[in-house]
Amino acid sequence: MFQNLKISYLVAAGDEGSFVKNIQIIDGAENATFSIFQATDDEFAVIFPNDQDIELSEDFHERVGDERAQAILTPIWERPVLKREAKGIHGTLYYNWQRKRHHLPASKREVDSDEHGINEAQRRLFRSVRNSV
Repeated sequence: MFQNLKISYLVAAGDEGSFVKNIQIIDGAENATFSIFQATDDEFAVIFPNDQDIELSEDFHERVGDERAQAILTPIWERPVLKREAKGIHGTLYYNWQRKRHHLPASKREVDSDEHGINEAQRRLFRSVRNSV
């Protein structure tokens, strides 16, 4: 059903033309692939509430419960996107990142990243949009 997704629109029964967001998965495994998957707006909003664009899987599961998390994630895993065909990355979901969480902004918004860990161009960009998101 989703074999020919080459644009960032999910076309399914009842969802014709509904916009989706791409989520990059980063895990602590040595063989991590940093894969990208599509989520509907509703799925994305549950995973990334309050203008977040960063989430840890452990926090997500704790916040919504294992059963609801699985119900949201299961269809997402069926919508992989080739990196070369992705139309942006809207959020990053980290797995097995608990011991490294101190490297992520407490707000879980990329624009709030520690300025010591990003370059000057990123600092300017993040400062310019920080209060608008």
